[in-house]
Amino acid sequence: MVDFIVVGLGLAGTAFCETLRKNNKTFVVFNDQSQTSSRVAGGLYNPVILKRFTLSWRADEQLPIATDFYTQLEQFLNVKFDKKLNILRKFASIEEQNLWFEAADKEKLKPYLDSKLVNNENTSLKALHQFGKVLETGKLDTKLLFNSYANWLEQENRLYAETFDYSQLQIHQEAVSYQDVKAKNVVFTEGYGMMQNPYFNHLPMQGSKGEYIVIRAKELKETQIIKSSIFLIPLGDDLYKVGATYNRGQKDNLSTLEAKNELVIKLDTLLDSSYEIVDHEAGMRPTVKDRRPLVGKHAKYNNLWLLNGFGSHGITIAPWAAKSLYEYIEYQIPLLEEMNIARFATN
Repeated sequence: MVDFIVVGLGLAGTAFCETLRKNNKTFVVFNDQSQTSSRVAGGLYNPVILKRFTLSWRADEQLPIATDFYTQLEQFLNVKFDKKLNILRKFASIEEQNLWFEAADKEKLKPYLDSKLVNNENTSLKALHQFGKVLETGKLDTKLLFNSYANWLEQENRLYAETFDYSQLQIHQEAVSYQDVKAKNVVFTEGYGMMQNPYFNHLPMQGSKGEYIVIRAKELKETQIIKSSIFLIPLGDDLYKVGATYNRGQKDNLSTLEAKNELVIKLDTLLDSSYEIVDHEAGMRPTVKDRRPLVGKHAKYNNLWLLNGFGSHGITIAPWAAKSLYEYIEYQIPLLEEMNIARFATN
């Protein structure tokens, strides 16, 4: 018998597994890689909503936990996947500059918004009104992170690279059994795949499809992350990830010409240099109607749990939410009501 079965190995699954490992819990993972949002995402961590210059939900609590988590995980895996990069927010007008200064003077935003503006010294970028620099930001190479963690799980014989068949799950009073595995608990961390999960698909996950393109721009030579109407993220070797789109209508992982054209139009307002498109990716973000995570216990079964619904802020939310769920399961420390799935309980 193991302590936990974890279903899914995106940001939520990896964060929860690592929390279990550090607490000396036994676990196995089922993962079929059908959900791609974590893998195709930009990989950015950023505590500020740059459209409105406001702090992301509880980002000041989440960011220190996430920073320590990824630093320790790099050391454990002996892999470097966390790159500290500033985000430069392009201003469209003097009015936006003034809003930036107002926000940078607020107590909670001071640590993250530099009050000294940055001049545009890159002739390949169109930016008439300078940039604002966001601090405590960076980029995770999520593919490297997930592949490295999956390799470790394989070496430990803890990874089942297969689709989880819900019909084979047998739920008992004190434990569950699935194929030849017995466990005290199952934690589902499936992202948008939750919509196929009969135990939790009643929850109001909307899902938001996001698409990126990857470009090669040899003249650009930009080393920071640029934010205008889109993000421009340096990958090295003259490659940049550009995105993302938001589409609540489409519920698949297929890239579309419509999204590609949308990104090109926005990119052309930022770049003053030639480029070629070398890749195009799509994935479903696990977004929720009230923009809060889906964490907690099944209403009927005491050994089925959910860790999901991080939207586009999974990198900062995942370690914090995984810690919260673990402490709820093991020590009965209550979850925040605003992320507890009990908020959607039907009378």
